[in-house]
Amino acid sequence: MGETTTAGKAARLGSQARAILIESLLVAAAGLALALAANFASPRGLSLSRNYFPPTANSPKPMAAAPHPGPSETNGVQRALGEAAERLRQRGLQPLHGQETLQLFRDPLFAQALIVFVDARDDSHYEAGHIPGAYQFDRYYPEKYLPTVLPACTIATKIVVYCTGGTCEDSEFAATTLKEAGMPADKVFVYVGGITEWTTNGWPVESGERNSGKVRGPNPP
Repeated sequence: MGETTTAGKAARLGSQARAILIESLLVAAAGLALALAANFASPRGLSLSRNYFPPTANSPKPMAAAPHPGPSETNGVQRALGEAAERLRQRGLQPLHGQETLQLFRDPLFAQALIVFVDARDDSHYEAGHIPGAYQFDRYYPEKYLPTVLPACTIATKIVVYCTGGTCEDSEFAATTLKEAGMPADKVFVYVGGITEWTTNGWPVESGERNSGKVRGPNPP
């Protein structure tokens, strides 16, 4: 009996709530209709098509779309890469630019392990995307990577070390470490543009571990 009474009360409350909601909507609609009628009838009524808040000198302007890189920005990038290349030469290292690096990547000697690429970045950046087939060598943990990297570099005739590129110095330190470990200076090179330039050009990128097969991007022309 108690459950029946409770259910009946709930039903009545629900009906009352719906009735109140419907009544409120009807009152609001009637009020809006009266307001519109009074506005049209009054000579001082508001024009519904008029903009009463025109923009002023202090009004915020809409955001424009980001412009495409212009010649000045491109020249700035090239200038930065030129300065990085000069810094490498001053430290006794051989700089490589984009097309030179791409040619080495396409060289048949790369497939024969006679050209080796070395990525000097940390685990997260390396796994997110590196030049296909590149060995990882985080210079902060040489004892972890040298046992794998040194044998490959010893066989190679050319070693290309890279990092993010530009002002990033990880590749410089990694290349210096390889030289100090016995690699001849004339076969150690540093890719100035790094992975930033490589990905910007749309060249192939491998994610995950080395030779994972997870390669994205078209083959280089």
